[in-house]
Amino acid sequence: MTFKEFGLDESLLEGVDASGYENATPVQEQVIPLILQGKDIIASAQTGTGKTAAFLLPIINRLLASRHDDQINALVIVPTRELAVQIAQNLEGLSYFTPISSIAVYGGGDGSTFSTEKQALSRGADIVICTPGRMIAHLNMGYVRTKGLQYLVLDEADRMLDMGFYDDIMKIISFLPPVRQNLLFSATMPTKIRDLARKILHEPEEINISISKPPAKIVQQAYVVYEPQKIPLVKWLLKSTNLKSTLIFCSKKHNVKQLTMELKRSKFNAKEIHSDLDQAGREDVLLEFKSRRLPILVATDILSRGIDIDNIEMVINYDVPNDGEDYIHRIGRTARAETDGIAFTFISEKEQNKFRTIEDLLGSPVNKAVVPEQLGPAPDYSPRSKSRRPGHGSGGHGGGHGGGQGGRGGGGAHRRQSGPSGGGGAPRRG
Repeated sequence: MTFKEFGLDESLLEGVDASGYENATPVQEQVIPLILQGKDIIASAQTGTGKTAAFLLPIINRLLASRHDDQINALVIVPTRELAVQIAQNLEGLSYFTPISSIAVYGGGDGSTFSTEKQALSRGADIVICTPGRMIAHLNMGYVRTKGLQYLVLDEADRMLDMGFYDDIMKIISFLPPVRQNLLFSATMPTKIRDLARKILHEPEEINISISKPPAKIVQQAYVVYEPQKIPLVKWLLKSTNLKSTLIFCSKKHNVKQLTMELKRSKFNAKEIHSDLDQAGREDVLLEFKSRRLPILVATDILSRGIDIDNIEMVINYDVPNDGEDYIHRIGRTARAETDGIAFTFISEKEQNKFRTIEDLLGSPVNKAVVPEQLGPAPDYSPRSKSRRPGHGSGGHGGGHGGGQGGRGGGGAHRRQSGPSGGGGAPRRG
């Protein structure tokens, strides 16, 4: 269905059109009408399903009809500053032709950034997007205007609880009026999320869009290697594919730094992004990658969730992700916006059991590609057999050799004023 069919305000539809949105995604079709009706929502939806617009659009629309001046009208709590910035940017585009004001509140800035946030929070802003710790720092000082708050959104709630933010979330909620509309979005729905929902939601409507499987259009392959073979294999893949946009995930900052240094030495145009970079540095690198001026980005899991970048052609898991959900989020950075994508995972000897668990979640083995002959012999893929965890898929797993075949805002308040393939050869997109 089109966005006009939701009955949204004309000024908001202008922003929708200017942002390039045409037809609603499944999550938007289900969620937007319920939010417009004032319902509380608990929605299982992964990044890339359109969930950000699914909650922003109806909130903006309702605020255009009923806002409290000099108050915070809506609060969106997210796990990371990167997600806060992304949502703030989406909000800026959608609300461009409306009088809705907004601010992104997150740590990592200097004293002037905190001062700007304080000023906006004490005067009021229609929509505030925040990370938990930074928001509590402001709330504890007593000037945040929450008395008139109407909407609370918890985005990527599962990740926030994994990061230990439960107490912070409950503390923030203690500052809010008891009568409000609550919207909870989570990629997964473990027991702890449902416990949280029971505490803060009122007779919620439940929407389930996400599934714990990567999109079928992502071609997945794995290389079973010794740890010292990983850097040479990255270089071989980059030379063999010669793609315009490659995202490489490492589990440790040390690996990010070492790999980026080695790629630069080999004359690859690559940069890194991790928590040691200041916020301005991260945003500059991310913008360069988004605009395709930077073809290779090496990152920690800071980018695995919540970053909306289309047209990434290849994802490389330099290290095996910690679990199946992280694997799905990582490789899900490719094959966005109806494009195809390819994802490679490097499996060292110590990581084989971890990858077997991921294959259990996927329900089938990931194809094991041939390690290039010039890199030397590769280890066998022989993870220890163990009982599968409840709720995981069961598909079979071929053992095989490493080369054999195995059977996805800124700191200030804002108010718009102006207008693959196996075998030994190069992998192919498919």
